[in-house]
Amino acid sequence: MLNSTQVSYFTLSAYFDTGVLKYLFFMIIMSLYILILCANVLLIVIICMNRSLHEPMYLFLCSLFVNELYGSTGLFPFLLLQILSDIHTVSTYICFLQIFCVYSYACVEFFNLAVMSYDRYLAICYPLQYNTRMTHSKITVLIVLTWLYAHVICFVPVSLSASLQLCGNIINKVYCDNYYIVKQACSDTTANNIYGLIATILTILCPVTLILYTYTKILKVCFSGSKQTRQKAVSTCTPHLVSLLNFSFGCVFEILQSRFNMNNVPSMLRIFLSLYWLTCQPLFNPVVYGLNMASIRIICKNLMVA
Repeated sequence: MLNSTQVSYFTLSAYFDTGVLKYLFFMIIMSLYILILCANVLLIVIICMNRSLHEPMYLFLCSLFVNELYGSTGLFPFLLLQILSDIHTVSTYICFLQIFCVYSYACVEFFNLAVMSYDRYLAICYPLQYNTRMTHSKITVLIVLTWLYAHVICFVPVSLSASLQLCGNIINKVYCDNYYIVKQACSDTTANNIYGLIATILTILCPVTLILYTYTKILKVCFSGSKQTRQKAVSTCTPHLVSLLNFSFGCVFEILQSRFNMNNVPSMLRIFLSLYWLTCQPLFNPVVYGLNMASIRIICKNLMVA
């Protein structure tokens, strides 16, 4: 029987021999990573360098783009190394570090989207009081709390899992996952399960509840307001809703394929479902927000012309 002191590595069993195709997969993943880095860094630089974009909406977007870089860096370099490797193992320390990065990325994403919905709620429902309610100090507090709270809440399950006695070291995925580690525990996992439920409620249910509340209020204003108000709401809220739905669907795919037996599903499709929420969102957000925001479009055009 293995225990936590004897397990020095985990084996990622979802990888399979692809022969020379691994170099093609490597180039595809590398291209995606470079594209994500360039798109998010470009928009961060544009927002930071232009004072006209130092508004709450763009500052929250900047925090979102930084999170996309954070989450991508926690996954892509690891994937690239594993694709080229013939032995798909990872040390326990690196594995738990990746779990922490992936989980905290997801938490920051949900909290950041919730804060952005609150910002849109104030802008549309209280336009005359917006500047006094959404001050720069309040923006700073919201962004700091988003990152700090997400990392604190994700540190606990990683710590609990690291102290478990394990009967195995096989993770049936292409990256480390806390759920698969807890499933292989020989010791009592009551604390892990209880905290996991609480963390899920705090991480998903609370932000989603806030988002639903704010959009209910926004819709009421839109239906009772002028055509100009409706157009403003649609133009500013559509990218946010699309981003939220995309990330939520990706998380649902991840939960379904992790919690239920999907052995009948082709392995490539299982890998795609497990990676979708970590790869699509960092590429998706810069495109959606970059193309939708007129200010960002104009600055990008000016950069290209210059």
